[in-house]
Order: sequence, then structure tokens, then C-alpha cells
Amino acid sequence: MIAYVNGIVENIEEDNVVLDVNGIGYNVNISGSTAARLPGIGMQAKLYTYTCVREDAFLLYGFLSRDELKLFKQCLTVSGIGPKGGLALLSALDADSLRFAILSGDVKAISRAPGIGKRTAERLILELKGKISVEDTGIGGETASYGENTLAMDSEQKREAVEALVSLGYGQAEALKAVNSIEGIEDMDSGAVLKAALKKMF
Repeated sequence: MIAYVNGIVENIEEDNVVLDVNGIGYNVNISGSTAARLPGIGMQAKLYTYTCVREDAFLLYGFLSRDELKLFKQCLTVSGIGPKGGLALLSALDADSLRFAILSGDVKAISRAPGIGKRTAERLILELKGKISVEDTGIGGETASYGENTLAMDSEQKREAVEALVSLGYGQAEALKAVNSIEGIEDMDSGAVLKAALKKMF
């Protein structure tokens, strides 16, 4: 169908953008995170699209990268998740965070998305965990295991800090994301890493 739409931003809402392509306005459904990252009104934007054809509608769902579109399509393969649910997931979590959550079995993080309950989150993890690799998250490194869950790690400080955050009640995916966002971690001990990560949480 339509692979992408490239045009001038005419209007942006939380879940929708209108792109003017040679005088034709395309109404594209988007996630909240996509809306926040779009250029301003009157600027050029390119969205990679998924086309949904129903009896009563022809709908476009747009993403700023092919990577996000790919993950959106993977979510749609899960029973109980439609386009609206897929957008909700990518509004609550960016693509890497959603992959972290799936790989680590973080039901809590996934079920924060509007309309995604615990059972749907568990089903998403069950059906997609084998289709996503650590390399897909772009964080690389060694892996550390938490029961049946595997997360990417590249230092002992990170490992200990993530374990401490999880023991405090944080989800494994959000803990790993916070730890991975810390700069200069190689010069810090695990206690300093934990303090820095906790600051990222607030």
C-alpha cells in the first residue's frame, strides 16, 4: 500500500497529524512520542506508514523510523492488540524500552500503556520474546539473567545497580534504561551508579 508519506506538517494533535503532500492533506494516526518529536507546523516531515483498510475507513498509521513501524507491526501479530493498542504501547514506551520490557518479561512496564491490561501484556511478552533479540535494542554487551529473563549488561556496576533497583520495586526494563542512560559509568562504583539511576527515575 502506502510505504511512507512525505509532506508539510499542517496540523499536529496528540494522536494525529495532517501532512500536506502536493496539495492533498493526509490524515495520519501517530503515537504520543511521535507527536512530540515531529517538526513544527509548516516544516517537512516523513512518516513511514502502515495502512489499515476497513469497510468504513481507510486509515494510515505513521512512524518516524522504519524500526518503530517494524515493532508496531510485530505488536499487531499479538491477539488482542490492534492498531490503537500498538500506538498506545509506543506512546507509553519508546521502541527500545518496549523491546527491553518484552525481553525482560516486564509486565508492569507494558501494562502502563492505556488499554493494555496484565493479560495482554503477558501475551505480548510470550508471543514476541522469541522474535526480538538483545541486538535489536541497540545496547549490546553481555547478558545477565534474572530467572528466565535476560537483559543486556556490559559491566558489574550496571548489573548490581539494576538488581538493586528491581529489589526496590522498579521494573527490570525501566531500571536497565535508567542505568544505561548514565554517563561516565565506567568510573563509578555500583553505589554511585544506583544513586545516579534513582535520580533518573524521578
